[in-house]
Amino acid sequence: MSDTRKILVTSALPYANGPIHLGHMLEHIQTDIWVRFQNSMGNMCTYVCADDTHGTAVMLRAEKEGKTPEDLIESVNADHKRDFAGFLIDHHNYYSTHSDENRYYAEYIYAQLQKNGHISTRNIWQLYDPVKEIFLADRFVKGDCPKCGAQGQYGDACEVCSATYEANELVNPKSVYTGATPEMRESEHYFFELPLFQNMLREWTRSGTLQDSVANKLAEWVDAELQAWDVSRDAPYFGFEIPGSPGKYFYVWLDAPIGYMASFKNLCDRRDDLDFDTYWAVDSKAELYHFIGKDIINFHALFWPAMLESAGFRKPSGVYAHGYVTVNGEKMSKSRGTFIMAKTYLEHLNPEYLRYYYAAKLGSGVEDIDLSLTDFAQRVNSDLVGKVVNIASRCAGFVKKAGGSLSNTVAEPEMLSAFQQAGDRIAEAYERREFSKAVREIMNLADRANEYIQAKAPWSMAKEAGRDQEVLDVCSMGIHLFRLISIYLGPVLPEMNDKVKAFLNVDSLNFTDRDQVLTGHAINKFKPLLTRIEMTQIDALIEASIEDAAAEAAPKAAAANKPATEKKAAPAKTNEPEEIEFGDFAKVDLRVARVLAADHVEGADKLLQLTLDVGTGTPRQVFSGIKSHYQPADLVGKNVIYVFNLKPRKMRFGVSEGMVLAAAGGDQLWVLDASDEVPPGTRVS
Repeated sequence: MSDTRKILVTSALPYANGPIHLGHMLEHIQTDIWVRFQNSMGNMCTYVCADDTHGTAVMLRAEKEGKTPEDLIESVNADHKRDFAGFLIDHHNYYSTHSDENRYYAEYIYAQLQKNGHISTRNIWQLYDPVKEIFLADRFVKGDCPKCGAQGQYGDACEVCSATYEANELVNPKSVYTGATPEMRESEHYFFELPLFQNMLREWTRSGTLQDSVANKLAEWVDAELQAWDVSRDAPYFGFEIPGSPGKYFYVWLDAPIGYMASFKNLCDRRDDLDFDTYWAVDSKAELYHFIGKDIINFHALFWPAMLESAGFRKPSGVYAHGYVTVNGEKMSKSRGTFIMAKTYLEHLNPEYLRYYYAAKLGSGVEDIDLSLTDFAQRVNSDLVGKVVNIASRCAGFVKKAGGSLSNTVAEPEMLSAFQQAGDRIAEAYERREFSKAVREIMNLADRANEYIQAKAPWSMAKEAGRDQEVLDVCSMGIHLFRLISIYLGPVLPEMNDKVKAFLNVDSLNFTDRDQVLTGHAINKFKPLLTRIEMTQIDALIEASIEDAAAEAAPKAAAANKPATEKKAAPAKTNEPEEIEFGDFAKVDLRVARVLAADHVEGADKLLQLTLDVGTGTPRQVFSGIKSHYQPADLVGKNVIYVFNLKPRKMRFGVSEGMVLAAAGGDQLWVLDASDEVPPGTRVS
């Protein structure tokens, strides 16, 4: 069709330095719903993404794990793809910024910036870790805020008073890597002259491409004095070396958004129906949208469009920012089990539950989204199971009993027409990213459908002779309404949409199908589409998330015990963790405990169940995240160091009554032990 829209959509690139969690999933679910809606409307909407793989953090994590950066990012990429697929995110291409395509476009765009006089050089002074022999990015320096004095603040902004500053303004700065006091060193860097694009950015940010609140916030930058942007980093650095500048690398934020182009180019090379220039040429008539978090809006709405302008490419049609995810009204917390990994969620709950709940909360603004776990369960059970699925389950049996085909007539044509017309309002809400409004409209339809069925009470009619056709007419009407509701929920619940297609014996349930009516159509036997969430599932999810955090913390907890092996290490530059008072330390009661028994824990990937003699005459049970490093037989009879006075914690496998201490280095872990001659219960001092 000539009026079919060509749309390219991206989500922000997840960093290849850790797993996907439910905060990431908000953005990808939001994007996926919008893309699915566009395709359901008959448009040609393509969704690409990739892992953001470059930078110091990736390099150092790989070093810590004894891997090459390439091996690390390949492993993380596989995990990310698995998690996104588990949540039914239909990326048409999920790629990597460490690719030939991304190198090509990064070098090409940079060359264009140079050619057009938009790159300058100047010497800068930076903080340098003399132990690690590496320049320190802002987030790898901690110290006291120069404004309010708060301790433990990063080198770019204070989380206490919200002040922003340069890393070299920190008081008592320390390297996050080694605890060493950084030195100031001079280095030549390359800068993108952003101020030259001030007029263009002032116009573009007010052209409707951004939410009003975002445009208003950016005006504080655009209407003030813009600063040139440092786009280079010094070796050692994992990324693309700048051509003709040995030891200098593109800053990760230069090539990260170019990764959108690279991922799309990689897809174009594998598909005949896509052409790169059709979407990225400066005169392109296609649409381009970026879905991002509000924390990275500056990169996408200032630096990125200015780079594209200079290099001769089109700018985005829209950049849509969203807020953060809180859980139970608070910032996600590992200790409370509300910092939930995507993989852990999928082990306990259906992904469509979260897709629906996020959709029911998402508007077009940048407000934070709260995942209230109790409300989450109640809303899914009430809306999806109690309302939507209930329509089909109440009607399908009567249709099958009547022969399995829907009635040849529509019992309530005006009602059916109203449901079809509601699709226009719902489509408009989806288009504007007002998903919560779309969900409200759909649930209103579900209420009306249930009220109709309840009022007609086909189960009562069926008991009366001669009313079989009337029963079939009413239940067929219910199925017609259910079909439309399923169409409207399709972008949110794609897996259920497929199940409904199988039930209704149809090939398609798109928005473009809503004017069709299945009169006289044979349907299949109804099978359950969704089941209720039980609070025991929520409890198990929280407990599993606490276990995830404990397993992650175990190697880090004793990292300070690792011998200093860094080059040029000296006593004055050893690791300096946050100080505590002696009274805090004195509260910890460490004792020798003997392992009486050790067993695998069924259903737990990281835990061993230990039974300990702690010298009291009553054994204690501990669940310890050391399974990847020890077999149970290796531990039986060993004397270990045990936190005697740690408050017991209920886990889904049982109660853990303390903690066994361990030390870690690289990818190794060692349980701290004591001489076999020391009796259990002996205090460690």
